[in-house]
Amino acid sequence: MGWFEALVLGLVQGLTEFLPISSSAHLRVTAALAGWDDPGAAFTAVTQIGTELAVVLFFAKKIGRILTGWFYSLYKPEWRDDPDARLGWLIIIGTLPIGVLGLLLQDQIDTSFRDLRITATMLIVFGVILWLADTYGKNERTLDHLTVKHGLAFGFAQALALIPGVSRSGGTTSAGRLMGYQRPEAAEYSFLLALPAVFTSGLFKLKDVGGENSPEWGPTILATLVAFGVGYVVIAWLMSYIKRRSFLPFVIYRIVLGIVLFGLVFGGVLDPNAGPAGH
Repeated sequence: MGWFEALVLGLVQGLTEFLPISSSAHLRVTAALAGWDDPGAAFTAVTQIGTELAVVLFFAKKIGRILTGWFYSLYKPEWRDDPDARLGWLIIIGTLPIGVLGLLLQDQIDTSFRDLRITATMLIVFGVILWLADTYGKNERTLDHLTVKHGLAFGFAQALALIPGVSRSGGTTSAGRLMGYQRPEAAEYSFLLALPAVFTSGLFKLKDVGGENSPEWGPTILATLVAFGVGYVVIAWLMSYIKRRSFLPFVIYRIVLGIVLFGLVFGGVLDPNAGPAGH
């Protein structure tokens, strides 16, 4: 992987990680259209560390309260009903599904799940699900209403994002809207829930960077830094946007992209398992 390729893919990662349009799908498709090799699951996982650092910076005060409340709740009974302490425990519970499934499906994540036909299908199917959830979901719940059952539901929705095209933020936000959570609340929990999973996955995949079929350290670090800066700007914009508007533009975009991707694959322009046909 060259430096320009890393710059472009870092920009794509930062732009798409927090929007409900699947960053892993966009990394996969961008590389394929440009004639580059698939950047691979390791590159995706490591560059996501950059975007999650943007989450830490943007929600620093909230995360500080959650960590403080959770820590005190370990040995101070009076803290166990604190909303921030409860949220800390529910983030841990919600992380369990992706942790278990990520280990069980590791081989598929690196291989068969990256088929562009699967990516196109997931873009369309979960675009429709996002539209249904956002259209018919009630705006009656905040994170103070979060329960263990709801936390696990969010967690299983996040685990679906192991398949490129689903979208971590899209899947978890859809689950939240279906359960009646307000858009900003569902999005905020989606971002916070991703922190343990993404940091764990990224650190686990660090060992693969620089190895066979993986980018070198220099370009990977550049892409991660670019993803961090761009990702912060996107979070700020999205949290403001969803207070006033629906997810419909993202739904339309997902469906159109999925249809175009199907056309490119079945038209012989792109090989579903690599990049340009014959590459």
